[in-house]
Amino acid sequence: MTALTLTHTGALLTITLSRPEVRNAFNDEVIAEITQAFQTAAASAEVRAVVLAAEGPAFCAGADLHWMHRMADYTRAENLLDAAKLAEMLRVMYACPKPTIARIQGDVVAGGMGLVAACDMAVAVDTAGFCLSEVKLGLIPATISPYVIRAMGARAAHRYFLTAERFSAQEAHRIGFVHEVVPAEQLDAKVAELVKALVNAQPERRAQLQRAGADRGGARDRRRLDRPDGGRHCRHTQQHRRTGGRAVLFAKAQAELAGLNFRGKHYVHQNPDRQPQ
Repeated sequence: MTALTLTHTGALLTITLSRPEVRNAFNDEVIAEITQAFQTAAASAEVRAVVLAAEGPAFCAGADLHWMHRMADYTRAENLLDAAKLAEMLRVMYACPKPTIARIQGDVVAGGMGLVAACDMAVAVDTAGFCLSEVKLGLIPATISPYVIRAMGARAAHRYFLTAERFSAQEAHRIGFVHEVVPAEQLDAKVAELVKALVNAQPERRAQLQRAGADRGGARDRRRLDRPDGGRHCRHTQQHRRTGGRAVLFAKAQAELAGLNFRGKHYVHQNPDRQPQ
């Protein structure tokens, strides 16, 4: 592996994004490495907790621009295959039977938000910034959307998907996207505190709790999370290039991913018995 550094410390596996020169942006090779690393963690009897960390000033800037430029010339079939690999990475992370913590030492942008959302817990430094910037490029972040919506809630996700506003670590904590916000010098101590609690928990009970958490959305949500495009395909199209993205279509896509019908500017539950999480 070249894009990641794996460190075993007792029962803890730390997976570190190691491309600081590109703000830890990911491409198809990085996606494959992250998928393999979490599959390895899931299969290891020695690993009882996983920390996803990063080098440099940014946690993750999302998709690598060079990769995105290549994708602009992909066929539909190539795009679907490409999206399926990204969706599989997020699914493997989210379904990992070992508890996972995102250690956020810097900014999180676009697809990087999906990495954080796919982890069970997140601890951020108080200077970190967060941004779902895809709409500025005429993109719909469909593949990461189910995870982001679950992590911060449909209402907050709707705002930040549409506006692409940068928001602070304090705001990320307020809406539930991260669990703890600490000064930089306390980041490792807070992560270690959580790791200690996790590795000391009884593995069987922990696994049962995680399975229950993964099941809380029902079979329909799991099917949505497993779809190659997260329910809608997220790529540059000629229409996106011409329009820069259309807010109403974008809102409809996000509503559908959350299991909601979109009526004008309002959401209506497709299933009246199901409430947003």
